[in-house]
Amino acid sequence: MHPHNQAPELKDYNLYTSDPALRRAVQHHGAQWRDAELLRQGAAYGAEATLRAAEDANQFEPVLHTHSRGGDRIDEVRFHPAWHQMMTMARASGIANLPFADARASVWPAYGASLYMHSQIESGSTCPTTMTKASIPVLQLNTALYAALQPKLLSTAYDARDIPLAEKQSITIGMGMTERQGGSDLRTNTTRAQPTGVSGDWGEEYLITGQKWFFSAPMCDGHLVLAQTGEGRATCFFVPRWRPDGSKNAVFIQRLKDKVGNRSNSSSEVEFHEAWGVRVGDEGRGIPTIIEMATYTRLDCALSSAGFMRQGFAQALFYTRNRHAFGKALAEQPAMTTLLADMALESEAATLLAMDLAARFGSDEPLDQAWRRIVTPVAKFWNCKRAVGFAGEAMETFGGNGYVETGPMGRLFREAPVNSIWEGSGNVMCLDVLRALARRQDDMHLLLDHLRDTATQEPRLLAQVEQLRASSSQPPQALEREARRFTQRLALLVQSCLMLGQASSEMASAFIVSRWDPDWGPVLGAACGTDRPEALLRAAWVD
Repeated sequence: MHPHNQAPELKDYNLYTSDPALRRAVQHHGAQWRDAELLRQGAAYGAEATLRAAEDANQFEPVLHTHSRGGDRIDEVRFHPAWHQMMTMARASGIANLPFADARASVWPAYGASLYMHSQIESGSTCPTTMTKASIPVLQLNTALYAALQPKLLSTAYDARDIPLAEKQSITIGMGMTERQGGSDLRTNTTRAQPTGVSGDWGEEYLITGQKWFFSAPMCDGHLVLAQTGEGRATCFFVPRWRPDGSKNAVFIQRLKDKVGNRSNSSSEVEFHEAWGVRVGDEGRGIPTIIEMATYTRLDCALSSAGFMRQGFAQALFYTRNRHAFGKALAEQPAMTTLLADMALESEAATLLAMDLAARFGSDEPLDQAWRRIVTPVAKFWNCKRAVGFAGEAMETFGGNGYVETGPMGRLFREAPVNSIWEGSGNVMCLDVLRALARRQDDMHLLLDHLRDTATQEPRLLAQVEQLRASSSQPPQALEREARRFTQRLALLVQSCLMLGQASSEMASAFIVSRWDPDWGPVLGAACGTDRPEALLRAAWVD
């Protein structure tokens, strides 16, 4: 025990072996072939040297240099070496490409486990890395372009050099969708694409003029960008940082966003001044084309937020076991024990929801397709929304020690909201759930029939299945005002069924008892569904 009753730092631990829920999920979804690599990654992510690099990447933030000493436009963002160290780890872990480099269906939960762990330690580097992964199925729509880029996309090496595509060992890909006047309403985009009349190796070439209000990771080697080829004809384009002739493309970085969190990652505002690009996908179908990319990154948001919750729980449990008050460790104080047990339930259910969704991406079965269409926005909404309040509770377990920048909780607290905003805010996700119901009613019936098979074990869940079935038959306009309530109930039902099928009987029972109690909801720790909260903590952490 520290002479001044200060808890030590949580370091030099294995994120994988200490997380029984994650290990069970990997096993359950048939990804145990990745176990040795995940063990290696878990130790590397928990090592003190990695924790220091993650801190440095966020303390020493990227800096924009618009011009060279001689006055030439360079639009270069420079990073601390720790950023490149984190990007190297992310790339080596397969976060940039694993699902498209391995043909096994279970590759998706294997990928999910790596992203979940990386997000716990340094989240900014996941942005350009997961966007690179998500760009692959979109880039495949341009066969010639993808053939040229494929080896660089599938490489597990990280190449930080700011040089033309042809000279790179590996590349990263970003996204440019939203504009100042429209945000999520992409139909209002005004950026224009003018054909040059030249058809090159990658298809018809265009010159793009306009602006993007959020241009993610401007030092990526290329971006997928929305631009209008005519009135109401939004089209997707690949816009590289360097033109094929080796000259810098006319993408001018106006400034970096001064964000609340995610400080290591550079997000920017840009202008295109006849920037060179080539079309990806059909003309006039740019929004559904680029939304395909967003489907994958929404999965990543759900995985990453589950990682945030796991890290918050791990930090809170470790701290309260090593800090004493009134003759006991904080974790042994009844109110704290109940809170920690409730956090353990919340974290495990979030992990199972995200990992199960990831596993559905590796299948073309009708149920899995329906699950992806409906549960992707559900999981993105619920995990990301819950992570924000969860981070605050985790910080509070530290008392004043959680509210200082020398500890781990400030960065986690600032990081948590980004996933809830990025790739569509909470309301957008809930409306996307309703849109999915409107397009394919049969999908909802398929999903609810599957959930009913599990819910027969628990009358409370069976009642929820039938209530949701009745609600889902209403016209979307009638449901819209209650979109959040409907999505919350569906999220809790899916989590409850997953806990029944994959968690221990004690964890599953406690989750269902607490989450379907009429008093549940306002704060974590009001109840945890059992009179044996210590048992839940033993089940949630392996030393």
